[in-house]
Amino acid sequence: MSGEKNLDILLKTIEPKLNEGDYVFVKTILPKNFDLENVVMLFKEEEAITLIVKKEVADSLQLQYHFIASWITLTVHSALDAVGLTAAFSTALSENEISCNVVAAFYHDHIFVDKKDTERALEILNKLSD
Repeated sequence: MSGEKNLDILLKTIEPKLNEGDYVFVKTILPKNFDLENVVMLFKEEEAITLIVKKEVADSLQLQYHFIASWITLTVHSALDAVGLTAAFSTALSENEISCNVVAAFYHDHIFVDKKDTERALEILNKLSD
């Protein structure tokens, strides 16, 4: 099942959803028996492995972080080769001085914004579908 490619349709149907909890980005080298059950995202970079996990998971594992985020999922099934969606929402957030970290997964785009900007980010994202 392929996702939507038409930018107008994508923007009208993004339906942002706030996921519960506080999320953090951590860098680590995974030990052999590391449990991936609580990992939201794992990306292997040349320097280290980046994980996105709930803040309490990072705290329990004594992993350092510097940014506490809210996780917003755009519930529209966007195609991986859709053009313009990321630019549209990141521009709208940027124009309102809201930083965003984006993960594009198979079905949805996921946006991590500073915890203090959560409500404004949701308002801005919802306005994109007007």
